[in-house]
Amino acid sequence: MKAEQTNRASGYVPFPGPVVAVILDGMGMGPKDGSDGVHVAHTPVLDSLLGTGLFTPLKAHGLAVGLPSDGDMGNSEVGHNALGAGRIFSQGAKLVNEALDSGRIFEGATWARVLEQARQGGVVHFIGMVSDGNVHSHIDQLFKLIDRCVLEGITTVRVHGLLDGRDVAAKSGLHYFRALEEKLAAASVEGRDYRIASGGGRMVTTMDRYNADWRIVERGWQAHVLGEGRFFPSATAAIQTYYDEDPEQTDQYMDSFVIAEEGQPVGTIEDGDAVILFNYRGDRAVEISRAFDEVEFREFDRRRYPRVFYAGMMQYDGDARIPNHYLVEPPAISGTLGEYLCEQGVSSYAISETQKFGHVTYFWNGNRSGYIDEQLERYVEIPSDRVPFDQRPWMKAEEITVAVIQAIAEGRHKFIRLNYANGDMVGHTGVESSVRIAVETVDLCLGRLLEAVKKAGGIVLVTADHGNADCMWTEKNGQRLPMVAHTRNPVPCVIQDYNQANGFALAPVEQPGLANVAATLCTLLGLTPPAHFEPSLLCLEA
Repeated sequence: MKAEQTNRASGYVPFPGPVVAVILDGMGMGPKDGSDGVHVAHTPVLDSLLGTGLFTPLKAHGLAVGLPSDGDMGNSEVGHNALGAGRIFSQGAKLVNEALDSGRIFEGATWARVLEQARQGGVVHFIGMVSDGNVHSHIDQLFKLIDRCVLEGITTVRVHGLLDGRDVAAKSGLHYFRALEEKLAAASVEGRDYRIASGGGRMVTTMDRYNADWRIVERGWQAHVLGEGRFFPSATAAIQTYYDEDPEQTDQYMDSFVIAEEGQPVGTIEDGDAVILFNYRGDRAVEISRAFDEVEFREFDRRRYPRVFYAGMMQYDGDARIPNHYLVEPPAISGTLGEYLCEQGVSSYAISETQKFGHVTYFWNGNRSGYIDEQLERYVEIPSDRVPFDQRPWMKAEEITVAVIQAIAEGRHKFIRLNYANGDMVGHTGVESSVRIAVETVDLCLGRLLEAVKKAGGIVLVTADHGNADCMWTEKNGQRLPMVAHTRNPVPCVIQDYNQANGFALAPVEQPGLANVAATLCTLLGLTPPAHFEPSLLCLEA
């Protein structure tokens, strides 16, 4: 007897249509005032869905997605991990904090190699984002690494710092880089030389993702490795100059810079050095890691390839082994929803545009690249446009919608998942008119998608991975300040059943969160959820 038969839920009545999970990336449930981009947008489809479907809010931040505290905002990586894994794992910041607090991070072979390079005369370089946004990195973790370098007697350290302005305030770079400069200056005693060597805004320097624009990584390589770029005497001088030259300048889009003395960069990366990428989130760490790790590299002309020991804070892609060396073991996520559906013979289809493609595949599948079962799965990536997202806020929602409608009509896939990236990517720009257009675009496309699901007699589950567009600005001292970071607001989860073959009802789940969605999808598909999943949000009425 097949596993598919033994795991069927008792009393469930099969139906012909698909189960479609729609992730409205970055569209949380805000305060329903003028700052709430989801509320002020014209969203008749979403409003109707929330009024007629089975609805519950979900927690999408903090402890509910494995982060250190409920003060931590959610993000797309941990959100999709929770959605696809069906349970909560210690994530990014929490894993790194635990390794730093216990000292475990300094006990492995990777840190030993860093020390070996330093004791043979190599410089220790740290590359990463300098903020306390706690999504890709945290400045406190960098400070602990610097403290350890002092303790170990490492004489020369260089930091290549990337400005955030996305998970923190849009123009907060001076605050973090002043603190970093003070930290390094305090360490530069007793023969030690610790300095910032280069930097730039995260969206134009180093931190590209999903092969969207390798020019971003090339720009980082030029600044960090080659020492090429605009010269400044200090990082804070660079940031202040860019602010002064363009009052509209925000941190995430700031040009790269190089710190120089007497016309020479102070911290190029050379043979024999050690390089640590101290970001812990994977999506924007893979490409720069490849540039350091791959001998045969063709994405751009590196011009000079220093023989260094390179390590990531974590291994950002376990299947592809990127990078080869890392300080902290990633969460071991097995038994995901994707694996379970493949075991049960359920065919599935996953789609998004480039900016979120890895979220509905790699992160959804527990930080695993590639197909679980290529015979049962189909993954589709729609290439994202290479323009600022506020200039094209509709992004690729239309193309995604057309592809999904076609997949529904073909009837080959019982489970379909898709991600509309607009609410998050445009929400990060802080441009209010563009945020409204982004949300309205998603709503328009959602309406067409629902009609296709209805025609096929299927079921749709609509949710989000975290908030963003639900807060476009905050007020301080009577002034509106753009809000470009994620929020800690709950996200909606609404189920619309267009076939009524089964009597679904909301189950009494305490403090429901994103991790409950996987079991809920099992319920909709007529499968008994695995015992290790968080409970389903639904039950079958007798």
